Amino acid sequence: MELSDRIGRRMKLQDLHILMTVMQSGSMRKAAQVLNITQPAISRSIAELEHALGVRLLERHRQGIEATEYGRALLDCGVAVFDELRQGVKNIEFLADPTTGEVRIGNTLTSAESLLAVVVDRLSRCYPRIVFHVVPAVAGMLHRELNERKLDLAIARRGTFNDEQFGFEVLYDDSYVVLAGLQNPWARRRKIELAELVNEPWALPAPEGAAGAAVVEAFRASGLDYPRATLVTSSPELRISLVATGRFLTMAAFKFPARHPELKVLPVELTMAHLPVGIVTLRNRALSPVAKLFIEHAHEAAKPLAKRR
Repeated sequence: MELSDRIGRRMKLQDLHILMTVMQSGSMRKAAQVLNITQPAISRSIAELEHALGVRLLERHRQGIEATEYGRALLDCGVAVFDELRQGVKNIEFLADPTTGEVRIGNTLTSAESLLAVVVDRLSRCYPRIVFHVVPAVAGMLHRELNERKLDLAIARRGTFNDEQFGFEVLYDDSYVVLAGLQNPWARRRKIELAELVNEPWALPAPEGAAGAAVVEAFRASGLDYPRATLVTSSPELRISLVATGRFLTMAAFKFPARHPELKVLPVELTMAHLPVGIVTLRNRALSPVAKLFIEHAHEAAKPLAKRR
């Protein structure tokens, strides 16, 4: 019997689902409890899969069950199969009612939060029943979440996802600026050299973090050391709150200044590379209609930022 016949006649989605549950549970007994079926039914299902493929899928040890190389290959395929089915169901739901659906977005950048707010605001006005799940996270976690299809897409800088399995669509270039409160004496100056500000009170991210690395680059490009900061924090909200008092300065990737009228971008020319920010997706994965809508509106909202260099 040809391979296509074996797949069409002997392999069942239910058996594949049972195999995936066994591997996630670590034993047939636990999988039987999860699926609410008997353990002999689990064994029978696995045996039918192995017979259909002609290879052993699982190895049994005292510590539990482990997938063979054939089992791991089939599990990888199973993840993709069920993901495509879920996306197909979402497509049908959206076609039946275009005002509803959901999209799951991973975000590695606090500087992208304003853009996300604009996109969510615009889309929710046209599609009030769409639900947006935004997950702030580090790049390593997003790799896993995208691979496991727990996220539809992610917002990140180019270089965060270098693996060929990910696609990257540029939205805009992230460039850093020096920020002061409107009451800060420096806010009245028309031209400022970065060296003049080194001894001012600073609220900065830790230099070893992703945001701090960009700040380090900005000072280093001007021949300066990282300044002694009064406040070191990864929280942009806390830094902006301090800067708004008029006493402190900070450096950040600052977009949508209209949302922070209490702040002013100081006329400091920073010599540093532009950092492309964009949308990361898993290649060869069908996106849901809602995810496609989000990406389309994200490009539209980012146009003013893409033009601003």
